[in-house]
Amino acid sequence: MIETSHLSKVYREGVYAIRDLSINIEKGEFLFITGPSGSGKSTLLKLLLREELPSDGQLKVFGRNLSDLTPRQVQEYRRSLGFIFQDFRLIPRFTVFQNVAFVMRVLGVPPAVQQRKTFQMLKWVGLQHRMNANPQELSGGEQQRIAIARALVNDPQLVLADEPTGNLDPDLSLEIMNMFREMNARGTTVVVATHDRELIRRVDRRAITLEHGHFSEGA
Repeated sequence: MIETSHLSKVYREGVYAIRDLSINIEKGEFLFITGPSGSGKSTLLKLLLREELPSDGQLKVFGRNLSDLTPRQVQEYRRSLGFIFQDFRLIPRFTVFQNVAFVMRVLGVPPAVQQRKTFQMLKWVGLQHRMNANPQELSGGEQQRIAIARALVNDPQLVLADEPTGNLDPDLSLEIMNMFREMNARGTTVVVATHDRELIRRVDRRAITLEHGHFSEGA
């Protein structure tokens, strides 16, 4: 599903964020990417999201070279993704319900379908009773669950998460990871970047470690 071949990303002054990276991630896999700050985790996710382009090498997702996509194809590609940020990025002026439904509204999904799918996702994350609340009224763990519901409401084939438990305590972190495991059990491919090696040990899924843009198997 995801294949990198000698992938490199170089920023200003010749600084490598990713250097000669070759990995394969299978369809339906749950993969952790770990490593210290500055190791290239977030850069790899930005490349997968097609926010950045490689400096060298290839990155293929769903069999397509992301560097070859036109702007319209990039938009279509992103519709098959769900992305979850550490800082949640919920829209303060929207209610919980509106935040989750936002992607479908932008895509022109019929209102009746928006209503049904949004309520289903809120029920899945256990927050249907907070659907009329504003994000600032929620705890950190509740906000992350809303971010997960928003990322999944459009039934993505691939979910990317960048330090999704970085602001949460260990018990809440494991709760969020259990949600990722459940979505993975439904067939969604999940890639999570985290520095939390204890959490990786507890979840017990394949992990790769990045060090200065290089990788090794295991956390």
